[in-house]
Amino acid sequence: MAKKSKIAKNEQRKVIVERYAAKRAELKKTLVDENASPEAREEARLGLQKLPRDASPIRVRNRDQIDGRPRGTFQRFGISRVRFRDMAHRGELPGIYKSSW
Repeated sequence: MAKKSKIAKNEQRKVIVERYAAKRAELKKTLVDENASPEAREEARLGLQKLPRDASPIRVRNRDQIDGRPRGTFQRFGISRVRFRDMAHRGELPGIYKSSW
């Protein structure tokens, strides 16, 4: 079980990323645009630097939706490998069963 503060901080980061997504995309587009003047590109670079660090989507951590475990999560299911195994053994995941040969 992850600390509640870490889970809350990650949720706060998701909100901040969503809030600044449009502005960040606009600045990135200007930065990559080859037709833009060097001054405009420099302004876009400075604008990106002025955004909060948590506005970058890379800072959001993929966590287990149930207990917040930060590592070993399956994105497809949104749960950690440990939780996945337990749920699969109990038959709580439809279509998933233990293989044997």
